[in-house]
Amino acid sequence: MSKTSDPRLIVALDLPSTDEAWTLTETVGDAVDYYKIGLQLFPLGGMDLCRRLKAAGKSVFLDFKLHDIPATVEKATRSITQGGADLLTVHAEPPVMRAAVAGCEGSDLQILGVTVLTSYDDAMLTEMGYAYGARDLVLRRVEQALECGVHGIVASAHEAAEIRQRFGDGFHIVTPGIRPAGADIGDQKRVATPAKALSEGASHLVVGRPVNAAPDPAQAARDIVAEMQSVPA
Repeated sequence: MSKTSDPRLIVALDLPSTDEAWTLTETVGDAVDYYKIGLQLFPLGGMDLCRRLKAAGKSVFLDFKLHDIPATVEKATRSITQGGADLLTVHAEPPVMRAAVAGCEGSDLQILGVTVLTSYDDAMLTEMGYAYGARDLVLRRVEQALECGVHGIVASAHEAAEIRQRFGDGFHIVTPGIRPAGADIGDQKRVATPAKALSEGASHLVVGRPVNAAPDPAQAARDIVAEMQSVPA
């Protein structure tokens, strides 16, 4: 008998208010154990929502993508540890990552380096002035992230297999841009189905609209979990 939830599934609470986000978690119930709070909710009580979710026994991924001078990142990370979250993203630039690792010392918070946003493709990176395409930039940033001592990285499923092959296990690969077969991909450029992403080496999947905008979010989550459980943890 399959479980009703899977700790590898992270549902994004990308909603207009913390009240709506909390209502979604109540609607979904025990179908989801892990939630992502991003910048949309950060100024609207995102840290209070984090504490509330932790008190309810849920895991929390704070997708804040910190990016500032090292001293500020270290202090911000240290402040964020007080919320009890499990994961926090920072941009995968070495000074930023080293500062975040220092800031989470002594806590259970783990740091993820954001390699290349899944809404970016090679053409967009060229426009932004990068000499690397998405694949090469991701691999370079993964190498730097592991050298800096972060606990994992954020990358698309398209890069996960090569990352695992090159760098092995022992760190998280958190993969956004997950869309069940037939779902609208929205503004994402590099997407994958849940089973494909896990089979390519992802450790956690971030799913937003396929759950939070579904007519029946609980059933949508259960359907994704059923697909995920076809791939061994």
